[in-house]
Amino acid sequence: MPSNLLTKRDVLTGEHFITGDVACAEGAIAGGCNFFAGYPITPSTEIAERIARRFNQMGAVFLQMEDELASINGILGGAWGGCKVMTATSGPGFSLMMEGISHAVMTETPCVIVDVQRAGPATGLPTMVGQQDMMQVRWGAHGDFEIIAYTPNSAQEMFDLTYKAFNVSEKYRVPVFIMADEIIGHMMEKVVIPPADQLPVFPRLKPRNAHTPDYRPFEPEYGLIPAMPCAGEGYRVHVTGLTHDERGYPEMTVEAQERLIRRLTDKIRLNVDEIVEVEEYQTQDAEYLVIAYGISSRTSLNAVRSARKLGIKAGLLRLITAWPFPEKHLKRLAGQLKGVIFPEINMGQMVREVERCLRNGVPVYPISHPGGTIHEPEEVLEKIRKVAQQ
Repeated sequence: MPSNLLTKRDVLTGEHFITGDVACAEGAIAGGCNFFAGYPITPSTEIAERIARRFNQMGAVFLQMEDELASINGILGGAWGGCKVMTATSGPGFSLMMEGISHAVMTETPCVIVDVQRAGPATGLPTMVGQQDMMQVRWGAHGDFEIIAYTPNSAQEMFDLTYKAFNVSEKYRVPVFIMADEIIGHMMEKVVIPPADQLPVFPRLKPRNAHTPDYRPFEPEYGLIPAMPCAGEGYRVHVTGLTHDERGYPEMTVEAQERLIRRLTDKIRLNVDEIVEVEEYQTQDAEYLVIAYGISSRTSLNAVRSARKLGIKAGLLRLITAWPFPEKHLKRLAGQLKGVIFPEINMGQMVREVERCLRNGVPVYPISHPGGTIHEPEEVLEKIRKVAQQ
């Protein structure tokens, strides 16, 4: 790969009227992305289309792969070749990527994976909205692992969070996910892109002692995170999905598994307060809390405002970070709550995390929706009213 790829960016500074998918592609470029491997699938195809056109102008690398299995492995190879990498897909393709995602976790490969969710299972409703992959992103791959997943609720956040995902993936050497939904992906809104000098790119962490005889490429140098030597840069490195020691060589012992997996999980768990983001609206005195993410949070905000006009003390907790789940924020509010309402465009997924966190008796009321359309504000408002009347 050309060495100048890591620093070459073409940030389209200014105000734009674009879709969430296009904003996502621009956020990737702002974050330093210079290698994309993917396979077109509705409703994420526009991301790949935009990237293909923009990368051709930039001299970066776009590969249309034969399927999503090749796509996920392609970006992992690109990352180890020194690039900042991304792929984009939807539900069926996301399922095919699970083994590669597990490999990315084990090899600590920084990458960004965008899932523009549609209604499933199987082929489902390819052009219609869903939020049905939220548990899959956390638990779909095999083994114990931690990931970071963002849930944008606007075209602006498709840009902002994709840009941020690249920096976060490098900082923690972990896959970072953009869990959008079809409406956010296809919604056209104003997006403000700052100048490049206001969009710093987190540098790849380089080894400090790579050329010494006892060099250990998987020994943590930055807290719990190792530096990342890349192929072709003169480092001696061995990358494997097997349980490995700090040299990167397989070590088939319980002790090695304990040491490695605890570090891989702790590097996220011990930094939850820094990673997790939420947005709160009128939660200070809220007795009835609506929790939502993605497009559902926009209709829920309208419902909460209407409830306030009716004299109901409602508030909104919007998940910006779905994983790690922001349980500290929820538990902080738990003592004042009489009920929690959770609209999701699925049959009840993230609501399970709420139920897990609120074991103190606060009742939780899901508003389940199997996909294809959104929750109308009136539907959420009616649920708030019924809960408040109990």
